[in-house]
Amino acid sequence: MRIRTLAVGLMAGALALTACGKEGSPTDSGAQAPQQTAVQGVDVAGSPTFAKIKAEGKITIGVKEDQPGLGYKDPTTNKYTGFDIEIAKLVAAKLGLGEDKITYKAVPSAGREQAIANGDVAYYVGTYTINDNRKKQVGFAGPYYTAGQGLLVKKDNTDITGKDTLKGKKVCSVTGSTPIQRVREQGLTEPGNIVELQNYSQCIAKLDQGEVQALTTDDAILKGYAAQEQDKFKLVGEPFSKEPYGIGLAKDDKALRDKVNDVLDAAIKDGTWKQIYDNTLGKSGSPATPPTIERY
Repeated sequence: MRIRTLAVGLMAGALALTACGKEGSPTDSGAQAPQQTAVQGVDVAGSPTFAKIKAEGKITIGVKEDQPGLGYKDPTTNKYTGFDIEIAKLVAAKLGLGEDKITYKAVPSAGREQAIANGDVAYYVGTYTINDNRKKQVGFAGPYYTAGQGLLVKKDNTDITGKDTLKGKKVCSVTGSTPIQRVREQGLTEPGNIVELQNYSQCIAKLDQGEVQALTTDDAILKGYAAQEQDKFKLVGEPFSKEPYGIGLAKDDKALRDKVNDVLDAAIKDGTWKQIYDNTLGKSGSPATPPTIERY
C-alpha cells in the first residue's frame, strides 16, 4: 500500500471511541482523558512486560515527536498527536490503561532497540519498519500500516526527480534508519554524500539551508513535512520500497505480542483502524487499505 497524500495540519488528529468492556478505549487527542483504574479487568498471562505495567499501574510508550501526522509533540501544548499516537493509545486502552496512565517517551531511531531491551518503554510505536535484522533484537506486532520510501527536495530543485538522480547529491536521513541503509547499500549516492542525523527535523533544517539536497525516509513522513512547508518543499519520484510499520516490544514476550496482534486485528475488523486513519492521515482525502496482521 502506498499513501499518496498526507493531510495538511495533522497536529490535532482527534479520535473518540466508545469503551470496550473493561479494557478501555483510546480518547480524543484534544479532550480530557477519562480517569480509570489501570489494568482493570485485564490480564496478559505470561507477559513480564505486562506484569510490570500491572504492578506500576502505568505505562511508558516509545514514540517519535517530530513527525507531523504520525507522532508529533506540539511545542506549545506538549500534547502528542498523530496516527502512531492513536494506535499507541488504542493498545494501551485495551491493556486497561487510560490516557492519564500513559507517559510518552521520545526515542530516536538509533535508540529504539536498546530502549525496548532495557525496559525503558513497554512498547514502541513510531514508524518502526519491520525487517529481519531488527527481528533478531526485538519482537514485532503488526504491521499496523505500510508506507514506501520517498524523497523530499526544495521546491525549486529540478535536478532530483527520483532515486536514480541522486548521484553527486547530499542525502540526509536519521541514523540507523532503514531508508539511509538502503541508500548506502544500493549506492544511490557516494558514501561521502550520505548525511546521518539524530532526527528528521535536523535534516529538514539542513535541506532548507541548502546543506543537503534531499531528505529520504517513508513517504508518509515526508508528506507531513511538505504539508507544513508547502512553499519550500516537494516530494519527487515514486516510492521505491515497502515499509511495514510494526509495534516493537521485548523479543521474548510472546504473550504481549499475541495480545497486541489481537488488538490490531480486532481494530481492523471492527472499523476502529479506519476511524483512526480517517481522523489523522485520512484527512488528506486519500483512502487506505488496512494491512494484514502477519503475527511475526
